[in-house]
Amino acid sequence: MKHTKEYHSQEIETKTGTITVEGPLPSEELANYHFHEGLKAFRPAPKQFEAVKKIADFEEGRILIARTSDTIVGYVTYLYPDPLERWSKFEMKDLLELGAIEVIQDYRGYGIGSWLLKVSMMDDEMEDFIVISTEYYWHWDLSGTGLNIWNYRNVMERMMGAGGLTPYPTDDPEIVSHPANCLMARIGSRVPQASIDQFEELRFLTRRSYRANRGGL
Repeated sequence: MKHTKEYHSQEIETKTGTITVEGPLPSEELANYHFHEGLKAFRPAPKQFEAVKKIADFEEGRILIARTSDTIVGYVTYLYPDPLERWSKFEMKDLLELGAIEVIQDYRGYGIGSWLLKVSMMDDEMEDFIVISTEYYWHWDLSGTGLNIWNYRNVMERMMGAGGLTPYPTDDPEIVSHPANCLMARIGSRVPQASIDQFEELRFLTRRSYRANRGGL
């Protein structure tokens, strides 16, 4: 499948200056900026920056950033699901995972996360994809925001909704292990019915396995 990436951008005014949300960007452009040390939700910032640049070089990889004139203060990543995850089982070429989204604490409250998603979906190519995001409460910055699990879940749903992602049911064991966890997804307008049906099957693999073990009953 051919992956065409069309650049888009949006400027956001904050109390400390203008933030530019833009992308997708290749690794050589990302390397022109400093990666803020506060972007450490998944691993130390320098290691996360290396991971982000690596994703940018994947054929399907998409990185959008929020930045000041010289510093990245937020980002979102899109790529194929990890081969070890259930979401890669059928090797769907039109399914991308929103792997990570992060904004430093100083710039929260300006809707930057929502704009990262909105700008992502400005690219018409995204209408050819199913985009998923697996939301696990243990990844959420509850201490940094002061929110409880359910308030954070509501904030996360609204942010994802800015990019057209909505909750979808699934029997994935990790997701159903806690009621706050959820699968979010957006199905592009040009995704074929065959892929939509396969995504339905993918979401309920546990049920499918159970039926197979019961002889199809």
